[in-house]
Amino acid sequence: MERILLILASAVLMHFGTGLHPVWWLTWLAPLPVLFLARRAGRGTAFAAGTLVWIAGQVQMWPYFTRTLEMPPALTAALIIGPALCYGLGVLLFRTLLVRGRPLLAAAAVPAVWVSTEYVMNLAGPHGAWWSLAYTQADFLPMLQTASVTGVWGITFLLLFVPASIAVLRPRTAVLSGVLVTLTLGHGFVRLATPADTGGRKVALVATDDSEDLVRRYGEAIDTAVARGAEIVVLPEKVFTTTDLPFTRPGVEVVAGIAMETNSAVSYPSGARYDKHHMIPGVERKFRPGTSLAFLDGNRLGLIICKDLDYPGLVRDYRKAGAAALLAPAWDFDEDAWLHSRMAVVRGVESGVAVARAARQGWLTVSDDRGRIVAERYSDKSGMTTVTATLPREGSATLYTVLGDWAAWASAGLLLLALGAAVHPVVGRRQTSSPARAATTPVVTTAGHAPPAHASEPSSDPSAMPRNRRVK
Repeated sequence: MERILLILASAVLMHFGTGLHPVWWLTWLAPLPVLFLARRAGRGTAFAAGTLVWIAGQVQMWPYFTRTLEMPPALTAALIIGPALCYGLGVLLFRTLLVRGRPLLAAAAVPAVWVSTEYVMNLAGPHGAWWSLAYTQADFLPMLQTASVTGVWGITFLLLFVPASIAVLRPRTAVLSGVLVTLTLGHGFVRLATPADTGGRKVALVATDDSEDLVRRYGEAIDTAVARGAEIVVLPEKVFTTTDLPFTRPGVEVVAGIAMETNSAVSYPSGARYDKHHMIPGVERKFRPGTSLAFLDGNRLGLIICKDLDYPGLVRDYRKAGAAALLAPAWDFDEDAWLHSRMAVVRGVESGVAVARAARQGWLTVSDDRGRIVAERYSDKSGMTTVTATLPREGSATLYTVLGDWAAWASAGLLLLALGAAVHPVVGRRQTSSPARAATTPVVTTAGHAPPAHASEPSSDPSAMPRNRRVK
């Protein structure tokens, strides 16, 4: 009964701490119950419990994947069960290393497994870094600043290392975890103390969820935004099906989302054009992907579209080319509006750029290079929604822009170390096949007497073995 309650507690915390609308502080607690269970469970139970927790926590995504994103049920099942098996492996590895007397490595193995899983899905899957647990912390700004050093991978590592370091019940491991969190939050507060750069051009984001008479209505909304001082106006993704639009205004750039053979962002009057690189599988299969970057105002402003902001490397390329801000036509699906807007915010923190994202069926959001929301409103089904803000003149330098995914590779190396320690235990360390069995199985000497308490676990050290004695 206790095991069922622990699995249920982790599953409930995982459900509310992840998904499309996560409660950020619950994410830190979600692994704790199942890791406490793993301390006293057998290998099979530990693996099964971890797998079940992830499945139970993520089954909420089934309607979103199958209905909203139109994924086949078989693929959806694979996207839930595959990571669940990896989560179960992390719990099993934690249990194995803890039994073998490696508490620090046991705590580190849990995030190492998961960060490596996220990174492989980022490289091999069609959704980039969409899967990262780090987005759950998008509104926890001091922690979010870690992305400027490690990308999302460092945040995910801490999210799992902290509860795992508590679950091993070793003071030194808990102290190390506390030091890491203190340094991380200190770095975050220092970055947030820097005021936002507001020396650039004024941008207006305009969107409506209505679909009638769009050319006229958007034209009027552009005129209103220009009258209020906007120098750049960004419209949503795939609003129009032709580039022949009457959106040229003196001294103003209008970026419009246009769906033809490509899914494009076209700027008037400069003619700058960006073709979306990464399509949603199934939903956007008819579009030809683009391969190049596009800029306004020299190289200071980059054009990008919606899902492309799920790819850290693409945003990093813009920053390396000199972009201080990204202008992003977008189209969300209402239920994923918060999550997808915050993925764009995280990209800005990683690479040190502001992001102005105008979404249909979602949030019109302007965020700075620290992830602070400068302006934000939800798009309206009946009328035009407009937000305005001032973009930065320069971007900020980040270690992640220079070093890239070093934290993901470090986690992969740590995983190899953990697997090696699990397969080839250190000679001389005491081992048991199960913590629970070691605590409950009596050991009897040849004379029929129980040994001292310290002898309940076998030792591989020959010097520790008792000499044979004759018993009268």
